[in-house]
Amino acid sequence: MITTPISPRLLRGALDLEQTDRGILPHRLPAWARAQYDDGQMSMVESQPSGVRLVFRTSATVVELETLPTKRDYVGAPPRPDGVYDVLVDGQLVTQLTASGGDVITIDLMTGATETRPGQPDTLRVAGLAAVPKTVEIWLPHDETTELVALRTDAPVEPVPAARRVWLHHGSSISHGSNATHPTGTWPALTAAQAGVELVNLGFGGSAYLQPFIARTIRDTPADLISLKLGINIVNSDGLRLRSFTPAVHGFLDTIRDGHPDTPLLVVSPILCPIHEDTPGPTSWDLSALAAGELRFTATGNPDEIPAGKLTLSIIRAELARILTQRALTDPNLHHLDGRELYGEADNLAHPLPDDLHPDGPTQQLIADRFTQHAFTPKGPFTA
Repeated sequence: MITTPISPRLLRGALDLEQTDRGILPHRLPAWARAQYDDGQMSMVESQPSGVRLVFRTSATVVELETLPTKRDYVGAPPRPDGVYDVLVDGQLVTQLTASGGDVITIDLMTGATETRPGQPDTLRVAGLAAVPKTVEIWLPHDETTELVALRTDAPVEPVPAARRVWLHHGSSISHGSNATHPTGTWPALTAAQAGVELVNLGFGGSAYLQPFIARTIRDTPADLISLKLGINIVNSDGLRLRSFTPAVHGFLDTIRDGHPDTPLLVVSPILCPIHEDTPGPTSWDLSALAAGELRFTATGNPDEIPAGKLTLSIIRAELARILTQRALTDPNLHHLDGRELYGEADNLAHPLPDDLHPDGPTQQLIADRFTQHAFTPKGPFTA
């Protein structure tokens, strides 16, 4: 078996690679941004490699990937399934694998306490591949931090030159892929496959707050197409009031435009989320559901505080529409999509959100189909 160093030439979707004492850790934020905002939630989700994949050309019949995952265990909740690795050959899914072992972080949602138990790497093996030149993609688990220890094959590998347009997308846990069952089943990955574009997924679970360092990261990252799904985490965290939300949106867009002045830019408002349509945040765990062994969410804000500037999804959608209509007068490449066109009231009746916040796998597919239809068809903002 030939061991090939894991380098940026073989990895797509990561903005930085950290050399650890055990392997290579892909990051979806650059080192300077991670140093600027040392937040536990952000550190966890940006290291979860949603959209990150190894891509190489080879005639190998056997491919091995040694990894060291970091798994999460929530006290009192059902065990989380192991992260899934999707293996594609010439664009077709041929197998799905999981890694046992690895580090385990136990999280007590009631107290916030965490405990880490170190573990050992595991080797994933794909055998019986045809001994002909082919493109192999290994999509890493979208919701499981993964260190890459070694890539081994029984024939040489070479990088594949990127020839497709790059689509950079930023959003919340819905874009990250919460409740999707495998990495190519998140709605951004599904959309990228349908539209034939290269995905850079900057969807960060619970962490899309219009942070300036994310805007600067987008500004500095090469991209042919950019989309932003904004709003839900602002309500979840009760992080801004209307008076501060408006200039934050303008500032976020201004920074991106400093680096991408003419790039097609599509801003998507939140999909329907009944608990927060007219009730402000913050969002909290539903403790009665947790006592029954379920993970669900609830809105804890007071609607009486809306006149004082508290935000709901309905208010955010209206304000985003106003801001984008105003800016589009001088920015013809700026576009707007109401998130309820991706998932609205009728969809909630047919496909309710399992935890009252995140869409499941079939609903991720629904959102992907509709986003592709809106953005990538001949009259869409991302038409070739």
